[in-house]
Amino acid sequence: VHLVESGGGLVQAGGSLRLSCAALGRTFSKYAMGWFRHAPGKEREFVAAVNRSGNYTYYADSVKGRFAISRDNAKNTVYRQMNRLKPEDTAVYYCAARPLGYSLSYLRYDYWGQGTQVTVSS
Repeated sequence: VHLVESGGGLVQAGGSLRLSCAALGRTFSKYAMGWFRHAPGKEREFVAAVNRSGNYTYYADSVKGRFAISRDNAKNTVYRQMNRLKPEDTAVYYCAARPLGYSLSYLRYDYWGQGTQVTVSS
């Protein structure tokens, strides 16, 4: 499956952004979707995940209550809403797909989007 990301950009602290990730190719509903971020000098970090049907989500503690992940299997798209953004949220954000269940480890994902930069100014 080929993943194409959109959204991102520069926002002030406290603001919001919405990222999208469109899947091209194989049946989207067969894949759990993960959301990761990579800041300079840090390891790639798990942010959130959604299961194949979209009825179960899981979040890292650092974003719980501020970020939301959802999917629309009819549109082959996963959405990632980021609210109350902080400067420490600045990173390149990625969507990723893996068959069956989601994982918190980026090593377990087979397909990746190209990434999109999110910069939060203080």
